[in-house]
Amino acid sequence: MITSSPGRHRGRALPAIIAALAVVPLALAVTSARPASATPGVPGAPVVVFAENFENGQGTTPVLLTGYTGAPPVAQTYSADPAWLTACNGWLASPQQPAVPPPGSGCSAGNWQAVRDMAGILGQWAGGDPATNHAVTAYTAGNPGAGKVQLRTEQPIPLPGPDRFLTFSVDAAEQNCFANHALFEFYLLDGATAVPAFTTAIEPCANPSSVIDGTAVGTYTSDRPVLFGGSSVGVQLVNAQGSGGGNDAAFDNVRVLDVTPQLDVGYSPPPVQMGQTATLTFTVTNTAELAVKEGWSFTANLPAGLTATAQPTTDCADATASTAAGTVTATGSLATGQVSCTVAVTVTAARPGTYTTCATDVTARVGLNAPGCASVRFIAPVLLFDAHAHGGKLTAPLVGVGPLAPSDLTCTPQPGLDQDQALGATLPGIGSLGVIDTEAHGTVGGDGQRTATAWARTAKVSLLGGLITADEIRAKAAAAEDLDGTVSTAGEVELVNLRINGTPVVNPAVDLTITIPLVATVVVNEQRPLAGGAGIAVNALHIRLLNGVDLVVSHARVTLTRPGTPCPID
Repeated sequence: MITSSPGRHRGRALPAIIAALAVVPLALAVTSARPASATPGVPGAPVVVFAENFENGQGTTPVLLTGYTGAPPVAQTYSADPAWLTACNGWLASPQQPAVPPPGSGCSAGNWQAVRDMAGILGQWAGGDPATNHAVTAYTAGNPGAGKVQLRTEQPIPLPGPDRFLTFSVDAAEQNCFANHALFEFYLLDGATAVPAFTTAIEPCANPSSVIDGTAVGTYTSDRPVLFGGSSVGVQLVNAQGSGGGNDAAFDNVRVLDVTPQLDVGYSPPPVQMGQTATLTFTVTNTAELAVKEGWSFTANLPAGLTATAQPTTDCADATASTAAGTVTATGSLATGQVSCTVAVTVTAARPGTYTTCATDVTARVGLNAPGCASVRFIAPVLLFDAHAHGGKLTAPLVGVGPLAPSDLTCTPQPGLDQDQALGATLPGIGSLGVIDTEAHGTVGGDGQRTATAWARTAKVSLLGGLITADEIRAKAAAAEDLDGTVSTAGEVELVNLRINGTPVVNPAVDLTITIPLVATVVVNEQRPLAGGAGIAVNALHIRLLNGVDLVVSHARVTLTRPGTPCPID
């Protein structure tokens, strides 16, 4: 179906948009596509890829269509079937030309005046100077025959690329509407292939936007743009009316418009914590005339490290969308009047970082302008500090002591420092401990990385009647977050002059076990992981007596725990 614009005093859709475009005085070709949209969902104006107003080099001398050359850079020339170049057909007429018909034109004086009048009315309709406007005219003095070419471009018109949505616009005028009407059918030429750009022929007499001095006139546009596969295009006008009784019409301002929708990408929300999802949204925005756009498609590669968590959702017409193997694929349409539509997929990342999607990631793009770039940042969750230390803890069947001089930073997102000291402790039936110092500490670095540390130092250790002695025993534990949000842990003990059953202990391996016959088992530098590797506990000495008494000397433990995960309990 071809639509005509309403009269000058009523709203016009595409014609009004065309009028808002830059004035194009001569035939031209524009090959640049629209840039990526700064405001997805806001339609942009169509892009004129070709415009011909038949004014290049024209003045007062009548010229046949085949003798006209358009403006650079295309310098378009035209052909037509012979029937439309004879019998008062095919002349670029203008009111400024002489009143005497051109020799051999086949025009009577009255008919020549009529075609000059139609050229002037087309100039008035277009907002130009009716006295100097030129238009391609016909005042059929014979039967041209149906389905003959009235205009065909001879030079290819370059496009920004293949797979573009194209439409056309033309101003047309017609007289003698009581007789047979002109039936203009426009085609886009892909090489030798003529692609219809209409569903119903343009019939100015039947669908005038206005009537000026008895002449039907209007701007006519295709209501169904063509998804055009070629990288250059031509234009062909066929008149389906074969009779010369009536069929008296003129046309001007032939335009080919690129109405390819804009594809944009965006992520939300910014930023996203690890373990959560972001939404990657592809927005397809129509051009301002809001015509139907059927059959666009794209495939987008997700950034490395980003994975889809579900199949995409879409509100696009006739759409299918899916994700597999790190890609998102969609095809669909924009319905008539639809401003935009979206394809959205939820994504997540296994590691912190910034993930970016750009035009180079969008492949197999058909009927869409390339997007700009969009990024999402996944950040490590705010880990909870859990740090503890004490100098000693005794557990026995009938009595318990400690923990001694405890320092605690318990399952909190806030960094902090806790310290304690005891001047000494007596352990009934076991022995004594000297000065005890402890510390639990949580810090946040300048890059947001978190570290939890704890240590306990116990001096003058004398246990089990001198079987275990030391000048000082220290336990240390640390948990640190790296830039990827991964937690690493470390534990160590420092021993000064430790002797067990008379034997010095120096640089013990982890979980060094020593047996004191008939008395106890002693583990030196005891270490165990916590919270699935996100923490560690260190006991400098762990003594288990045969009578069931359990004693720990210099204990430190730390974890960096994800929110929602229970912190370990000693």
